[in-house]
Amino acid sequence: MRGAPTILHLDMDAFYASAEQAAKPSLRGKPVVVGGIGPRGVVATASYEARVFGVRSAMATAQARRLCPNAAYLTPRFSLYRDVSEVVMGLLRALSPLVEPLSLDEAFVDLEAGGVEPTAAAVRAVGERLRRDIRTATGLSGSVGLAASKMLAKIASEEAKPDGLLLIEPGTELERLWPMSVRAIPGVGPATAETLRRAGITTVAETAEAGEAELVRLLGKAHGAGLYAMATGHDDRPVVAERDAKSVSVEDTFEEDLTDRTRVQLEIARLADRCVQRLRAAGRSGRTVVIKVRSYDFSTLTRSETLRGPTDDPAVVREAAARLLDGVDTTTGVRLLGVGVSGLADYTQEDLFAQAASEAAGAAADAAEAPQGSQEAPAEGAGAVVGPRRWLPGLDVRHAEHGAGWVQGSGVGRVTVRFETPWSEPGRVRTFAVDDPDLEPGEPLPLVRGALPGALPGGDAATGAAQAPTPGPGEAAAGEAGAAPLPEPGPAPEADPGSGLGPGPGPVADPVPGEAPESGTGSGPGPGPVASPASGADPRLQADTGPEAGPGADAGPAAGVGPGSVPDPVCGADSGPEAEVGPGSDVGPVPGVGPGPGVRAVAGVGPGSVPDPVCSADSGPEAEVGPGPGVRPAMGAGPVSVPDPVCGSDPGGAGCAEREAGPVVGGRGGSGG
Repeated sequence: MRGAPTILHLDMDAFYASAEQAAKPSLRGKPVVVGGIGPRGVVATASYEARVFGVRSAMATAQARRLCPNAAYLTPRFSLYRDVSEVVMGLLRALSPLVEPLSLDEAFVDLEAGGVEPTAAAVRAVGERLRRDIRTATGLSGSVGLAASKMLAKIASEEAKPDGLLLIEPGTELERLWPMSVRAIPGVGPATAETLRRAGITTVAETAEAGEAELVRLLGKAHGAGLYAMATGHDDRPVVAERDAKSVSVEDTFEEDLTDRTRVQLEIARLADRCVQRLRAAGRSGRTVVIKVRSYDFSTLTRSETLRGPTDDPAVVREAAARLLDGVDTTTGVRLLGVGVSGLADYTQEDLFAQAASEAAGAAADAAEAPQGSQEAPAEGAGAVVGPRRWLPGLDVRHAEHGAGWVQGSGVGRVTVRFETPWSEPGRVRTFAVDDPDLEPGEPLPLVRGALPGALPGGDAATGAAQAPTPGPGEAAAGEAGAAPLPEPGPAPEADPGSGLGPGPGPVADPVPGEAPESGTGSGPGPGPVASPASGADPRLQADTGPEAGPGADAGPAAGVGPGSVPDPVCGADSGPEAEVGPGSDVGPVPGVGPGPGVRAVAGVGPGSVPDPVCSADSGPEAEVGPGPGVRPAMGAGPVSVPDPVCGSDPGGAGCAEREAGPVVGGRGGSGG
């Protein structure tokens, strides 16, 4: 234990989710969940707004959807997270040469090694300045803990969340530590906590009172002795700048159990290649190959083989993994596969020559097999097959006409894109065919406009200015991400038990990626296809809300149709000429539509349901509103028309004035970590 709180622990707040909110103005203040979007996906990070509903990291995505159905479920963008992490770690290394990264968003810093005066006032000033610098450089927030040991600094940063700083003064450690749950001690997981609970030990104070001998009896010598030292406030672990990796591995969980033996072998070969790519990127080689196989019933086994020497040859790793798989029965169904390499070593001269020879031989073979005059570039990866593009929710795209945006949802041969940047107002939504030649995958934009060149992709001021959209009429120019205060979201409305929808106006996304719902067959003369009742899609159109849009403008499926789609908000109840649905706007009830305040019935869901007549393709004064004034045809309801409760008998009145498309997420939650 040191005599001064000179160990700093930084933990970014809900890092992945906060980065997505900073990159997507329409998601700010809304529940966001980042992770696997399939039925077997796992939550990587949930925003604080989603945590209000009970969503947490490492939870199954399917369970998270049940708890918070109208959150935005997004695919991780690790290239963005790594770039932001490099900026943050650079700020930490400016404080001290001793920085110990634990992950992309977490690190220890030894301030004493950086020459900081060992006083509470000095280290507090450094912590506050660090938080300000991180927000300025990235637009994100981080929590800082300061203490005399690594354990206490980590506990302090956890208590400071979100976006806070806590300093534990020397001499007050036990007073703060002992009332806490034993799970607060690093290294105490669910299994250890359950063992201690059965012995009547639940708090840190009870752990210290039990004594070292009792803890050794319960947990073993190493674990018991270490736990007793930490429970009594003793932690002498130094901050280590370089942490040597012990292994490199990759694994995949499959949407459906694999029973075909050939498919399992192909997946193992693909994972072996990915593992070697990571191994080479780290500048390492390894001598022990390990495979991991998890069956349909969650039973997991591992097999390993130690080679004669370290290697980074993909062919050697593939062959070893295939031999290990030969001894595993996969007929009952495989849920997860993994390949890893351990026993790591640095490159040797022989490894480099072998690698060069292998690459030269591969290039010669490709040249010999390629037809004369062929101009096609080789596909990435072994056996790569060019197929249709997959537009996963949250990923960046760029359109030749509309510029940068991100995928909001896809399905039924369509992809819905919201065009906005980190520095713009919430953008508009448009729908395209999945094979639209003008739409292509994009690169992440810097979270802060005018970021230093190289800090983030395209982070120079000139590029950022060029990519920012021009504000439309009545729109103010956007400032830095997170600069404007957000309205405080209110409580989420209760779900209608008969509607099949969760709280809020957004639809429940189809959790099975790659399976597009069938389009409805009884759609009326509405401007776009209507999803079938089974899809759970929102039939409200998101194509184009401009005043010139006709009934067929940008016809396409409703935003949010398809797997992992992001729910779209309901147009606000106030539809006056100046009305605009922004983040946190209250959504009022529409007379005669829906079961209660804030909840609307969705076309095709439940018997006798009425489509939402508010969000048509065009609600401006010049819009066509169906066969007669104030009457709209019901989507999916056949030839019978349904009165429009918004426009009424005067289709050109204030109730039908132009509306802007609002934020993506319909629910209203509480307020990353």
